[in-house]
Amino acid sequence: MDTESTYSGYSHYSGRSRGSHRHGERSRDRHKSRSKDSRSEKSVTINTPPAEPLLGDSAVRGEQVQDDNWGETTTAVTGTSEHSLSQEDIVRITKDLEDSVGLDCRRYLTRTLAVILGLLVFLTPLAFLVLPHLLWPEKLQSCGTACEGLFISVAFKLLILLLAVWALFFRPARAGLPRVFVFRVLLTVLVLLFVVSYWLFYSVRILDSQDENYQGIVQYAVSLVDALLFIHYLAIVLLELRQLQPCFSVCVTRSTDGEMRHYNLGQLSIQRAALAIIEHYYCDFPIHNPALLSASKSRAAKHLAGLKVYNVDGPGNNAAAGLAHSQSRAMIAAAARRRDTSHNELYYEEAEHDRRVRKRRARLVVAVEEAFTHIKRMQEEEQKKAPGEVMDPREAAQAIFPSMARALQKYLRTTKQQHCHSMESIQQHLAFCITNNMTPKAFLESYLSAGPTLQYSRDHWLARQWTLISEASVTSGLKDGSIFLLKCVDFSLVVTSKKIPYIQMSEEYIDPKSHKFVLRLQSETSV
Repeated sequence: MDTESTYSGYSHYSGRSRGSHRHGERSRDRHKSRSKDSRSEKSVTINTPPAEPLLGDSAVRGEQVQDDNWGETTTAVTGTSEHSLSQEDIVRITKDLEDSVGLDCRRYLTRTLAVILGLLVFLTPLAFLVLPHLLWPEKLQSCGTACEGLFISVAFKLLILLLAVWALFFRPARAGLPRVFVFRVLLTVLVLLFVVSYWLFYSVRILDSQDENYQGIVQYAVSLVDALLFIHYLAIVLLELRQLQPCFSVCVTRSTDGEMRHYNLGQLSIQRAALAIIEHYYCDFPIHNPALLSASKSRAAKHLAGLKVYNVDGPGNNAAAGLAHSQSRAMIAAAARRRDTSHNELYYEEAEHDRRVRKRRARLVVAVEEAFTHIKRMQEEEQKKAPGEVMDPREAAQAIFPSMARALQKYLRTTKQQHCHSMESIQQHLAFCITNNMTPKAFLESYLSAGPTLQYSRDHWLARQWTLISEASVTSGLKDGSIFLLKCVDFSLVVTSKKIPYIQMSEEYIDPKSHKFVLRLQSETSV
């Protein structure tokens, strides 16, 4: 029984009226499609700058942007489109621009303040040593051998401190966090107060009194450098070593398809734990494929769709209306029975899909093996040619790609991966495999199974911004039962944390003599 059928309660229903009714239905469908297209034209997607596309944005539009027939033709089809911007779109664009400008200003301001503080820290010991020679040189006592040895100590300690600060603090920023890093701010305030305290003591006890003991001044500068080295050691403990010991087990679940991973984290704040989870996500989670989700949704909508009832002659006749009502009730009952058996349809549909995937995969494997066999023959022939006539890997990949393009295209379409791989990326991967003398199986591994997100092009994974949603403050530490969300354009990551329990181990001593036994054998044997 079809899901959409037309039933008539009248015996004198003519073919002309049926044709006019069908024509009216087609016109209404065309009107609905035109209205839907007009509504879709009013909604516009704002593209981010080329260096920072939205995560999943190209994946959603991949089937529209990329030519799916690259296995059959390489003709480029271009066109123009007209879009309209609403007031909400303009407000959203303005907000995104303000957020990006604010993030850039905050990043450059933080870096500028760090450079200024670093210069103040490194120039302060040098100023302690130079100012007495500039202000009261005639009153200073001569610097002996011990004092000159302290100069070497100060020089090497400042060099070590410079390298240590550069290695710890002046690294490329991995991300922009919503809040400040508490420990980093604490260390900055501590260093600032420390340097100011030394300057106050120096101005009151040395500058005002014009101290003549230059060796004591040098020892005072050496003590400042030693204290700065100890503060740097404290920074290493708080920023790097404290988080190494695992304390929490976090469960990360992708909201769209339920993909799940578990990680062990140390004592981190919520925002730094979120940053670590995002870094793990790009390396561990398979790429987000919205095409598979849309296929499952369309299948569910197909099974849940009801039947439409049409009264072609209008509600004028009560007998006809009663007959149509009884027919509609019968149709609703049939639809309910059909929904009860929808699991059988789903089972056979998935079985048919698996059969098609295996069939397309077998054809793809055979085509790729034949192409690589052809490459080996070409390499044997090129060894006999002159050096100027040898074909490079790029040309070899372009030469054998058409033989496998159709099988690869059909497999990618069947598995809903056509938006993840362009013709250019496949040829580059093929040239890479030829250059490194890889096998056909190594070439196919990138297409037979979904890999981590970072293995694909930047257009499929590079996100401009992640949104952290948490009831607790993002600067507070992880706790047992903490829950927060990392929201992106197409999906969100739901994170739950559990504290690793305290493990109590006991020792049980086993006496080595308890394992000894005596084996007694009978001297008599059976004949």
